[in-house]
Amino acid sequence: MTEHVILVDKNDCEIGTAEKLVAHQNGGQLHRAFSIFVYNMLGELLLQQRAKKKYHFGGLWSNTCCGHPRPGETVSNAAERRLTEEFGFTCSLTVRSSLIYEAHDAASGLTEREYLHILTGRFFGPPQPNPEEIDAFRWKPPAAVVEELRTTPQRFTPWFPLAFQHVHDDGGKPAF
Repeated sequence: MTEHVILVDKNDCEIGTAEKLVAHQNGGQLHRAFSIFVYNMLGELLLQQRAKKKYHFGGLWSNTCCGHPRPGETVSNAAERRLTEEFGFTCSLTVRSSLIYEAHDAASGLTEREYLHILTGRFFGPPQPNPEEIDAFRWKPPAAVVEELRTTPQRFTPWFPLAFQHVHDDGGKPAF
């Protein structure tokens, strides 16, 4: 089955759909997406290393989970679906913020142009990562993430530091 994404304008109003891969080619088309930040009882953030075989930005570290709503699917429903697909669990999620960004992946030639919804949640059990999606995962205190972003930003997806700033203050504490 071919995946489709929802094309949007700069106000997140739907203007159509496109095949997922097509929406990332030739400079990309602005489409709806989400990034999830999940924390444990210690306040540590669940990070994932994207599978190297992913179609773009493979092998880089990022927030807990990312994805795209399908046509007719809400951001919240899509986020729950994708979290289950990638990490084998679901939890209560809250939409915290949104932003528009663009990032080009030189390795694949694809471009992300996303209206990104940022969600947060808490989970207190063991993740069950899907090896098709995730090469590795770790729980990390947000202050340590700030330091790692400062010293080795090339290890992370380009959207991660942007979204991280929307849910954390300068010291790494969650802003919610």
